[in-house]
Amino acid sequence: MKNEIIKRFTSYVKVDTQSNEENPTCPSTTGQLTLANTLVEELQAIGMTEVTIDKNGYVMATLPANSEKKVPTIGFLAHIDTATDFTGKDVKPQIVENYDGSDLTLHEKLNVILSPNDFPSLNDYKGHTLITTDGTTLLGADNKAGIAEIMTAMDYLIHHPEIKHGKVRVAFTPDEEIGRGPHKFDVAAFDAQFAYTVDGGPLGELEYESFNAASAKITIKGTNIHPGTAKGKMINSAKLAMELHSKLPREEAPEYTEGYEGFYHLLSFHGDVEETKLSYIIRDFDRQQFNNRKNYIAKVIEELREKYGQNQILLEWNDQYYNMKEKIEPVKEIVDIAYEAMEKLGIKPKISPIRGGTDGSQLSYMGLPTPNIFTGGENFHGKYEFISVDNMMKATNVIVGIVSLFEEKAN
Repeated sequence: MKNEIIKRFTSYVKVDTQSNEENPTCPSTTGQLTLANTLVEELQAIGMTEVTIDKNGYVMATLPANSEKKVPTIGFLAHIDTATDFTGKDVKPQIVENYDGSDLTLHEKLNVILSPNDFPSLNDYKGHTLITTDGTTLLGADNKAGIAEIMTAMDYLIHHPEIKHGKVRVAFTPDEEIGRGPHKFDVAAFDAQFAYTVDGGPLGELEYESFNAASAKITIKGTNIHPGTAKGKMINSAKLAMELHSKLPREEAPEYTEGYEGFYHLLSFHGDVEETKLSYIIRDFDRQQFNNRKNYIAKVIEELREKYGQNQILLEWNDQYYNMKEKIEPVKEIVDIAYEAMEKLGIKPKISPIRGGTDGSQLSYMGLPTPNIFTGGENFHGKYEFISVDNMMKATNVIVGIVSLFEEKAN
C-alpha cells in the first residue's frame, strides 16, 4: 500500500490544479480538467464502475455492493484544486524516509528550512516517511492526499472481496478552494445517503462543525484633487478605508483567535486617493453571532456613508456556507461510525470544529450530510506543507473501516 500511495500522490501533485477565483468558468482552470480526466482513466483501470465526468469536471464512480444486507450507500469525496494562496506550479515533491527529527532543508539556495523549532508538531513524525515541497511551491496535499487515499482504498476493497460492503460512491470535485466546489455538484446523480470528505489535517481529525462563512467586497470612492488646492474638496479613499478597518475589533482577527472564536479577516487592500477596494471574509460558528458580525460591518459602513456621502462606499455580500453541524447532528451515527473505525485501528479520534470549511459544509445543506476526516498533512497552502505517508496509509485504512462498519451494522 505504501508504494501505491506514494506513486499516486506524487503523480497528482505534479499537475498544476490551482483554482482561480477571477475566472467564472467551472472548473476555473484547465489543469483541474487535466487531472480529472486522468482520474477517470485510473478509476476505470482499477475496476470501478459507472465512472463519469461531466462538462464541469466533476468525476464520479461506483464500487458495487458485495453484501446482501440493506446497507446505506455512502460516499467519499476529495477536491482536485489547490489553494490560491501560494503557487502550485512545478511542484517537486521530496521524499524523506525514516525522518529523524532534525531540520529539513527544502531549498538550500533560498534557505528554506522545515524545522521542528518553527513547527513543533514535526516531533510527532520521527520514524515516518514524509513528503515535503522543494521550498518554492505548496505541496498540494490539500486535497490530493484525499484523492490518493480514496483511490487506494477503493483499489484495496476491489482486491479484497472478503471485506463485505454496501454500494460506495466516490467523487472528485473542482474549485473547493474558492468556495465553489458543490455549486454544480449533482447530489441526485451521486445518489448516496451520507458521505465523507477526506480533506482534514493531522492524524485522527474528525470534524462535523464548520464556520458560518461570508465574504464582503467593499469599494470606496474618493475624490482626487491637486493637493495644493485640496482643502475641503479631496476625499482620500485609502484613508477612508483605513478608518473603516480601524472600527473593526482588532482582537477579532485570525491571528488572535482559536477554537470556537470567530473573526473578521482582511484579505486584501488595494487603492489610492480615487478608489480603494477591500476584501474581507467573516467567520463564526454560531449563526446569530455570524449575523451580528455582518450587521456590524453594515452599521460601520452606514456611519461612514453619513459622514462622507451615501455614494462613497459600496458593499457586496456573499454568504459562502453555513455550519454543517445543523445538518449532521440529526444523523450523528455517521460521525460515530468514523470514530469507531479510527479506534479499531488504534487511532485516537480528535473531534474538533473546522476553522474553515470543506465541500461538506455546503453539501450538508444540499441534502448530503458530509463530515470530514483526516488526510495526514500539515501546514497546508504554503511552502512548508508536508504529509506523512504512514498517516496516509492510516487514512486509507479508516476509509476501508468505515465501509466495513456500515455493512456490519446493517440489517
